[in-house]
Amino acid sequence: MKEVNVGVIGVGAMGLNHARVYSRIENANLLAVSDLMKDKADEVAAKYNATSYKDYKDVLEITEIDAVSVCVPTTHHHQVVMDAIEHDKHVLVEKPIAFTLKEAREMVKAAKKNDLKLATGHVERFNPVVQEAKALIQDGAIGNVVSTSAKRVGPFPPRIKDVGVTVDLAIHDLDVMYYLLDDPIKEVFANMGSILEKCEYEDHAEIMTKFASGIIGMLEVNWLTPYKKRELEITGVEGIISLDYIDQTVDVYGKFTQKIGVEQKEPLKEELSSFLHSIINDETPAITGEDGIYALKGVLAAMESARRELPVKINDY
Repeated sequence: MKEVNVGVIGVGAMGLNHARVYSRIENANLLAVSDLMKDKADEVAAKYNATSYKDYKDVLEITEIDAVSVCVPTTHHHQVVMDAIEHDKHVLVEKPIAFTLKEAREMVKAAKKNDLKLATGHVERFNPVVQEAKALIQDGAIGNVVSTSAKRVGPFPPRIKDVGVTVDLAIHDLDVMYYLLDDPIKEVFANMGSILEKCEYEDHAEIMTKFASGIIGMLEVNWLTPYKKRELEITGVEGIISLDYIDQTVDVYGKFTQKIGVEQKEPLKEELSSFLHSIINDETPAITGEDGIYALKGVLAAMESARRELPVKINDY
């Protein structure tokens, strides 16, 4: 099996996990990591037998590296990804794909022009419960879907400094709903606010989405709850599918109530393996840059809706 030489740019909480997982994937060869906090980069590099750098451009200058994970703050995604593409590297960029739609579109265009893979890190799609729910919906286990409802709440993460809870958390469920239903979001209506003094952006949001088919999606996200909860329910005319992302459990309620056996897997390992597979086999990544743009449009439209206190159509945004 061909090995892909990889680097990780930014080894904070998420980047650290990218480095850890790459070091354990059979067809990945982690060569380098970088972080502005050089001591952190040194620590991660020593742990996973890689070379450390402070300047990410030093990683990009390594000709042997085929691909990089970009795990820097969202406001820096565009610059780092464009530099990586210029250095002929395939890229997996953590969600959200970029800070603005203009930046995201430029990234996608540049990757296509240079015949490089650009994948967006929407890791929840690789959670086995999402894959199981997709199969159940396609098999008609709950009949035609009527609505979906997500709750993604927990305590404030001090590491998040450049975006609010909508971009950090709600984007997951908007993407998962779109993926499960295979149905574009038509319109969003949202309410948001900030209660925590230590948070510069919104720390809670309630978002309603209307899909093209008429299905309704409801999302509750916050950084106010003292415990983590990551749940999704899909309601159909013949039953309900209930997912727990953390426990990786699936329950189906209908004529018969049943727990579905799901093989537990680490979503990030599945995501990075899929990215490497797309490079080795020259295939389109499972979650493309275009997918990243669509998810970003959803959360930006929700933020616009909250500002205007009106519904916002996705196509108008």
